[in-house]
Amino acid sequence: MLSRLDLRGQTPSTAELRRILPRGGTDIDHVLPAVTPVVEDVRARGAEAALEYGEKFDHVRPSSVRVPGDVIAEALRDLDPAVTDALQEAIRRVRAFHGSQKPQDASVEVAPGGVVSERWIPVNRVGLYVPGGNAVYPSSVIMNVVPAQEAGVGSLVVSSPPQADFGGWPHPTILAACSLLGVDEVWAVGGGQAVALMAYGDSGAADLEPVDMITGPGNIFVTAAKRLCRSVVGIDSEAGPTEIAVLADSSADPVAVAYDLISQAEHDVMAASVLITDSADLADAVDRETEARYKVTLNAERVAEALTGEQSGIILTDSLDEAVRVADAYAAEHLEVQTEDSAAVAARITNAGAVFVGHYAPVPLGDYAAGSNHVLPTSGTARHSSGLSTHTFLKHVDVISYDREALKEVADTVTALADAEQLPAHGEAVRARFETQERS
Repeated sequence: MLSRLDLRGQTPSTAELRRILPRGGTDIDHVLPAVTPVVEDVRARGAEAALEYGEKFDHVRPSSVRVPGDVIAEALRDLDPAVTDALQEAIRRVRAFHGSQKPQDASVEVAPGGVVSERWIPVNRVGLYVPGGNAVYPSSVIMNVVPAQEAGVGSLVVSSPPQADFGGWPHPTILAACSLLGVDEVWAVGGGQAVALMAYGDSGAADLEPVDMITGPGNIFVTAAKRLCRSVVGIDSEAGPTEIAVLADSSADPVAVAYDLISQAEHDVMAASVLITDSADLADAVDRETEARYKVTLNAERVAEALTGEQSGIILTDSLDEAVRVADAYAAEHLEVQTEDSAAVAARITNAGAVFVGHYAPVPLGDYAAGSNHVLPTSGTARHSSGLSTHTFLKHVDVISYDREALKEVADTVTALADAEQLPAHGEAVRARFETQERS
């Protein structure tokens, strides 16, 4: 069922691996002409335009952009108690981990009387996008809201598509998760129009305050809108389709690996499921188990399309060392390591959004309740980028404090460097401080 890339007997370069490894992708440029008018219209007309696009694309128009507080409260009251308990436990774990991430301010006296400090300041207001579509994602509410709260963000809004089945409001489970987290500002807007409305706001009757940063996953139209708005607001990333790579040797359980590949494939027809192994026997067994098991899942057609797509497959290597090199070149959003001494192998990985170590740490654990974040870099961007965290919602500001003697001591250094760059006024700005005092 899964296609194969046999690298045995070969040692492809990193450049070659980037060309030949299975990977799909999304052509954001292709949809920009469709999304640009939406963004521009929402920029010009605000909430009214956003509601019109919601009616066009989601086939429902809520009575207002902002979800009433009683609707949010009712969603929590009506939620299955077992789901409420599960959400609360996930929140507890995610908050415990993200609360530990906040960096400390630093201050260094680089010379007598010359102090440089670093202050960490939360972004003032953030917009958190929670998708609708193929599934319901209360977990995405948790993964976006908790790190923003732990960073100290003072104001945030969650935006999620209106649902025709629920009176034009976002899915009740989304609203219940917001209620559990103390989020009282929720907008019933989805797609590119949600991104634009969060970026530009509405100063009219709707009175919707724009945000400074937008985070959260979404479809290609959401991603395109993020690209169009990123000069106005900060964004977390231009996320592509979700992906899993399993780095495994002959000790791995083929049934567990098969289920892990299937579980990722059920997200989206463009989801990528990749096995990287030095064991042909494991590859054969995983292929058999995947074929035998995916058909009984709820989302069998979606899984089949994802697993047979160009973005998924099995990669065979000569050795575990070569498998590690291939995994680093692939730079998966989610990387499972299922090998003998999996912790030691995982420690060798440098490129992955998140690494799941051993038989008892499958990716679905991280999707919901490991405590880590599931908003992660895709499409190989884990080579240079990190997943969503408390750091995402913090900016650092350098604070420079020099007294007279400290500046005088370094004045010649500044002047010499300014002259070397042919920017003499820089040096004069330093000298003027002492010349003025000497004349007086």
